[in-house]
Amino acid sequence: MSQSTRRLTVAQALVRFLSAQYTERDGVRRRLIAGTWGIFGHGNVAGIGQALLEAGEDAMPFHQGRNEQAMVHAAVGYARQLNRLSAQAVTTSIGPGATNLVTGAALATVNRLPVLLLPGDYFATRTADPLLQQLEHAVCADVSVNDALRPVSRYFDRINRPEALIPSALNAMRVLADPAETGAVTLALPQDVQAEAWDWPEGFFAERVWHVRRPSPEPAECHAAAQAVRAARRPLIVAGGGIHHSEAEEALKEFVDATGIPVASTQAGKGSLRHDHPADLGGIGHTGTAVSDEIARTADLVIGIGTRYTDFTTASSTLFAEPGVRFLNLNITSFDAYKMAATALVADARAGLHALIGALEGHRVDAAYEAEYAAGKERWERVVDAAYRAEDENAAPTQTQVLGALDAVVGDEDVVINAAGSLPGDLHRLWRARSPRQYHLEYGYSCMGYEIPGAIGVQLAAPGTPVWSLVGDGTYLMMPTEIVTAVQEGLPVNLVLLQNHGYASIGGLSEETGGERFGTAYRYRAADGSFTGDPLPVDLAANAASLGMDVIRAKTVRELRQALAAARASERPTCVYVETEATTPTAPGAEAWWDVPVAEVASREAAIRARETYDRHTPGRRRHL
Repeated sequence: MSQSTRRLTVAQALVRFLSAQYTERDGVRRRLIAGTWGIFGHGNVAGIGQALLEAGEDAMPFHQGRNEQAMVHAAVGYARQLNRLSAQAVTTSIGPGATNLVTGAALATVNRLPVLLLPGDYFATRTADPLLQQLEHAVCADVSVNDALRPVSRYFDRINRPEALIPSALNAMRVLADPAETGAVTLALPQDVQAEAWDWPEGFFAERVWHVRRPSPEPAECHAAAQAVRAARRPLIVAGGGIHHSEAEEALKEFVDATGIPVASTQAGKGSLRHDHPADLGGIGHTGTAVSDEIARTADLVIGIGTRYTDFTTASSTLFAEPGVRFLNLNITSFDAYKMAATALVADARAGLHALIGALEGHRVDAAYEAEYAAGKERWERVVDAAYRAEDENAAPTQTQVLGALDAVVGDEDVVINAAGSLPGDLHRLWRARSPRQYHLEYGYSCMGYEIPGAIGVQLAAPGTPVWSLVGDGTYLMMPTEIVTAVQEGLPVNLVLLQNHGYASIGGLSEETGGERFGTAYRYRAADGSFTGDPLPVDLAANAASLGMDVIRAKTVRELRQALAAARASERPTCVYVETEATTPTAPGAEAWWDVPVAEVASREAAIRARETYDRHTPGRRRHL
């Protein structure tokens, strides 16, 4: 008996297929592709665009974006908020629309977060050649601009024949739902193929549930890991984003309560323990707390859970300084589990922690060690209090005082989003995370422009949750476009816009490394041609208002507190605009180094001094083999 078929275009078949895909973990089922973002041009308007219209909102919700990169950021924010169990698709036209996806795709893949990209492509039949916006390659006729997405995608295919969609779409779903493989997935869709009809087997459109597995550790690996923990005198857990993705926060708390092992967090892992847990030491590495970095320097066993050990975490391989330090890594990907020549526990974070709890029954670190890190934690809390405190409520706030005011307003359920500039350092050191999802820092790619679209994605994933997008003026000017989307969709995201007249973070780094803040201030040119004149008369608050946001201007600490409370109570997208006081910084300095190479030879005194400082730090680097 022949299998029944349905005649649809490739685009129609793809949308229908996507609407029937689900994930399941721990008995909870979700739509795998919960919606599609799109900007239409000649490369997708008559294909995917028509298919989305025909499918309708119930089958595939559609979100209208303003910038292709921003649409990917929104989809990434959505997936992260839902622990990678649900994702969104992004469709663009051929050419500049497609290449605008590359930055967002890199961000998704670096952060191990799922997003499905559906860019238009050239005619597979070559009947219109060269196509408008087509890249012509003299010796590789099958290359298009979409090939720029290959290195930043976990899976890539170009659908040159209708029937090729079936295996490719199934592989795309496999990768998106796989916790060890996920990232950006690209299906490039030639525009003529999108509109081509084919007789599709009905089985292609059947509901599919992709089980998101929780692999348990091998008994031998678990035994070796337990032995390593029992042998350690000063163990330290480095909590990474994998704890959140696995929803392993309660398992981590149970493990820590039983063993007394302290926890320091990466940017992605912050909030794995509540800030007020006795064993939570806060952030680690270059932007870490003093207590975390002090303990890290003397740790004899570093237990990395769901982390990939970036240079900020390891202080460019200078932080873990104990001569005999060893590493134990619990990670769902073997690629990360074996880093640092570690004893590897390749498993889901929650499953691995539960196994270790059983294997370590009765084991606890020495009471003197607990007392030591508890005292360090108490000292650091006083540093945070001082950074947050404003002696004069009628003065303009510093950046850390803005965080203090926000800390006083948010509830446990609020989500605070940031990605780039000087804010990530202050947040990592100072923010008191109260719940697993409150602290949302995109620091794997640290992409300027992520904050506003990322907040929209979080708001779509968690309706009714107060969402705060913390943005400096440099980041705001990169990508304010999705404010229009928030207004259009009625999403009450809160934007805290800090005006400090330039790239504050890179300005500070430039000064430290001999660059003398060159090209980092937003100022008029002076008589000598340098950018050292008066600040530019740019009114970003007026710009946000022109895009449809309610705007509250706050000039003092007191006004800021009132504005933040009003924004949280509002049901509309609201911007709190504040010009920060930068001449009297209250942020604590870095507690660990970061390797940014400095000019080896120079004629300017600032660069010469910076190189001397650099040379004093480099001997501390080590390879953990």
